[in-house]
Amino acid sequence: MKSMEGADIILKDVVLLGGGHSHVAVLKSFGMKPMPGVRLTLVTKDIYTPYSGMLPGYVSGNYTFEECHIDLCRLASFAQARLIHAEGAGIDTKERRLLLRGRPALAYDVLSIDIGITPRGVPGALSLATAVKPISNFVERFQAMLERAASSDHALTVAVVGGGAGGVELSMAVEHRLELERQAGGRPDSLRAKVKLYTQNRMLELHVPAARAKFLHIMKERGIEVHENVAIQEVQKGRLVLTGGQEEIFDECLWCTSAAAAPWLQDTRLPTDEKGFLAINEFLQSAGGPPEVFAAGDVASSVTDPRPKSGVFAVRQGPALTANLRRFLAGQPLRPFKPQKSYLSLITTGDRYCIGTKGPFCLEAAWLWRVKDYIDRKWMRSYTSELPEMKEAEAAPSPVAVAAGPEALAAMAAAKMRCGGCGAKVGASILSRVLARLPQPAANDSIVLGLDAPDDAAVVRPPPPGHLMVQTVDFFRSFVDDPFVFGAIAANHALGDCHAMGAQASTALAIAVVPFGLDAQVEEQLYQMLAGAVGVLTAAGSTLVGGHSCEGAELALGFCIHGTVKEGELLRKGGMQPGQKLVLTKPIGTGTVMAAAMRRKAAGAWVSAALASMQQSGQAAAACLRDEGATACTDVTGFGLLGHLVEMARPSQVTVRLDMDAVPLLPGAQKCVDSGVLSSLHVANAKAAASLQNADAAVQLSQWPLLVDPQTGGGLLASVPAAHAEACVQSLHSLGYPHACVIGEVMCESVPAHDKLVEIFSRQQR
Repeated sequence: MKSMEGADIILKDVVLLGGGHSHVAVLKSFGMKPMPGVRLTLVTKDIYTPYSGMLPGYVSGNYTFEECHIDLCRLASFAQARLIHAEGAGIDTKERRLLLRGRPALAYDVLSIDIGITPRGVPGALSLATAVKPISNFVERFQAMLERAASSDHALTVAVVGGGAGGVELSMAVEHRLELERQAGGRPDSLRAKVKLYTQNRMLELHVPAARAKFLHIMKERGIEVHENVAIQEVQKGRLVLTGGQEEIFDECLWCTSAAAAPWLQDTRLPTDEKGFLAINEFLQSAGGPPEVFAAGDVASSVTDPRPKSGVFAVRQGPALTANLRRFLAGQPLRPFKPQKSYLSLITTGDRYCIGTKGPFCLEAAWLWRVKDYIDRKWMRSYTSELPEMKEAEAAPSPVAVAAGPEALAAMAAAKMRCGGCGAKVGASILSRVLARLPQPAANDSIVLGLDAPDDAAVVRPPPPGHLMVQTVDFFRSFVDDPFVFGAIAANHALGDCHAMGAQASTALAIAVVPFGLDAQVEEQLYQMLAGAVGVLTAAGSTLVGGHSCEGAELALGFCIHGTVKEGELLRKGGMQPGQKLVLTKPIGTGTVMAAAMRRKAAGAWVSAALASMQQSGQAAAACLRDEGATACTDVTGFGLLGHLVEMARPSQVTVRLDMDAVPLLPGAQKCVDSGVLSSLHVANAKAAASLQNADAAVQLSQWPLLVDPQTGGGLLASVPAAHAEACVQSLHSLGYPHACVIGEVMCESVPAHDKLVEIFSRQQR
């Protein structure tokens, strides 16, 4: 189902909220077999999703972080799904919109929820103890606990609250890991950590008595204290207050009791059980709620086949959820999911030993741990290193189009005969609705006619006497699946030239390209993109006053920025002076990281850091540089750091010396270029090597490709007086530019015709 030179026509939007065990199965399935006309969107607040079955092994030191976490960025790329890094905050079931924290709501045709559970506890528990759920938060706190244990001058006392399988497994894993760390660090036996388990009822009350007896025996041998039938009334700093007033002292407290559903689910009016978990029927649909809402994993409770909260059920629900999503989209009858009544439970003891239970049977052995290890690693590989090749969507009309109705079929037919010229403009009604949804601009006295009173053109008053008008334009196609984030990056990138010249942006004109599709999808794409952009423009003091939108093969956006600057305060590229220091405000590497992301070779954390850097405004940095006496400035963008440095040195008629080891790099950037992943603009940018004094030696450096890596939304590069350089960097750090640093210096004046303008210095060559 292609049109507009291959662009997909979107008929249905499926939004997956949360990256739980069931949703990773959905993503993998759609990557292996896409549905024509269906766009998948994953909304997640965490880029990595942990496999809960391997968490105790991670705590014990048996697994690395990478071995027990799925990179959702890579998996979403495999599934050709949009990845939106955000947190759910509500659901408007009437308008079919997912409310997100800190950004516009997201429209859906089908919504599936798999966000797990949130911690629940007595007063003080959530702030003074470390909750095991959500696991993503626990991992960071656990690493801090290891560091504390390594530096403590006394034996740590660790309290684990919760006597279920999770609490028992965690207490044994923590004891094992802390003892390993103590021995590895050569610390005396007197500093051996003390682990205590507290449970309101009997430990492992839902398991067979034999399992409980075996664990009590092992825990006693390991010195783990078990306190049963103990009710905790409050958690204070460093102490548990028990019912009756008794107090128990701890250094670290891990909270592993039963958790709750996200509180905002109660406001959605979706049916829930008595504990607030989403009620689902045998088809994994909202039970009695809107049929287009599904749920799975710990956030859901089946009204037909209730089961305890366990990752084993979420894993089993994945294929069934996938099948019913496909059938719902195609207008076909759904099939019931019947969870197993008994299942094999393998509980580890931290030291590669395992106790297994199923029904009335109980067995313990080291080989059981090896069985569990094999099963867990095999499951993880299926979502990481062993993802199969993606298949093309079907060429024939899919059942989704038929189920979507006459409008979808008409759109498919119209896609083959789309007009060019002004016939390719986005419809007036769509554009009007988008503009009405955007935030109203703040008052701007310089605007005579803008979007509040649209005309053939925007009308803006000229700058006041003594001011110059600065105009710049930038435009590019989307390189990120999240249209809101893309809009923010596009606006920030366009503002960069204005900031670099020391100007204050005042107005902006947009040029937007949106792929053809159903009116609802076109409107939503355009709105999300412009909403992201308007937020950035507004924060920079600029107002969107007009623009143009049209259909195209892929999403694209650009802005013409108009700004003003006082005469005499304009910063230019050609103002470098000998003896000055070169200051760079942001790390480089966006080109290679995003190129690697396209090939599914970039870790999610690398992509997340790159996107955050591209969205960081340079406005405050520009003001700081000007206050510290900068005489030349530019923003590092498409030509790379070296290309833009040459653009500054040549008109300044100076040579510059660049300390390659001081240049800040984005996380993963060096690994990307080392693996051979380069931006498509790399070859053209590499011609800047002709301006190097020591080109032969410079191009041998491992960082060399990053010098010519094209940047999007890059930092500012400025020359400041040497006496102000250190203070300038410190001020930039305080303003939120932690990677800002001095990367070189301006040397002697050069002959204007001299092309060898840059010398690269690296301690690697010494």
